[in-house]
Amino acid sequence: MASTSTTTETQTSPSTSSIRLKGAYDEKAHSEYKYAAYLPVYDETTTFPPTEPSDFSDRGLLADKAKSNLLGAPNAVVTKLTPRIGTEIRGLQLSQLSNDPKNELALLLAERGVVVFRDQDFKDVGPVKQKAFGEYFGKLHVHPVGAHVKEHIEFHNIYLGADNLYRAQQQSSKLTTTGYHSDVSYEHQPPALTMLSLLSVPHSGGDTAWTSQVVAYERLSDPVKHLLEGLRAEHDGFRQAEGARRDGKFVTGQKSLFVNPGFTRRIIGLKDEESEAILELLFRHIATSADLQVRVKWDDRTVVLWDNRVTAHTAISDYDVLDPDEGLRHGSRITTLGEKPVGVHGLESTW
Repeated sequence: MASTSTTTETQTSPSTSSIRLKGAYDEKAHSEYKYAAYLPVYDETTTFPPTEPSDFSDRGLLADKAKSNLLGAPNAVVTKLTPRIGTEIRGLQLSQLSNDPKNELALLLAERGVVVFRDQDFKDVGPVKQKAFGEYFGKLHVHPVGAHVKEHIEFHNIYLGADNLYRAQQQSSKLTTTGYHSDVSYEHQPPALTMLSLLSVPHSGGDTAWTSQVVAYERLSDPVKHLLEGLRAEHDGFRQAEGARRDGKFVTGQKSLFVNPGFTRRIIGLKDEESEAILELLFRHIATSADLQVRVKWDDRTVVLWDNRVTAHTAISDYDVLDPDEGLRHGSRITTLGEKPVGVHGLESTW
């Protein structure tokens, strides 16, 4: 991995032991970077037990179905980015939303999958307020292997620069940098709402694309739908974890696929060849059906939220990360845990 790292020890309080942090960036290259406090670090000390079951109450259930406090706000300019997935909102500040429009935002996310907020001050309100915004929607997820922000382990760090090519090298043997996935779908209670704010963006490129798992399901033939409705798929994060070790109540009632190439390994109860054939069909459908996708161009005042339960997404690393003139792609992600997935006719998730 082409990177320059530093290792420091920090102590959060007199009663706690020191925590060993490994920086995944070149300090000299970022000596004047405004958002240096958000640069990626790895906590090499803190460990967590398996995630305990927790209650989840979807804020969308409290929403005004007309969303008059959000979409009907006096300054709101609302645009559908595609007919079925993606809505863009201008004229509102996420940092100033009260509970009513937050509830409506949760419902909008369940319905539209992705909501893009432009001209935001969110990245400058500080990590405490940023986490508080996320916590309104649910318990914050801590990524089991990813880099985070110093003293704020709930932030998952998104970083691709000349001093850290880890993300680029993961795709170096492939024809494309894209890889559709739903974040950590192997968790017992996978993520519900996710929000990503980019602090620095390339001058061109570095977009993100999302696909609607709801529309993907709707497009299937009835016989295939009926087949899938009685099946469970196995999701695991072992490959993600091994890579890290090696390198150091319903809101809408809509049915949705819950498979993704990143973490879905097999369909339980089928022969290997049967499972592979069906998953290959679904993965290709998710990745190549442009008519159920939305692609978002970033700037450093854009915040995107999505419902991880009904979408899959991919970064598009189409710029030359080694060219300083093309810029750095760096941001932080906050994710809330959702409910335990439940299949059609009450089919339970098992472990």
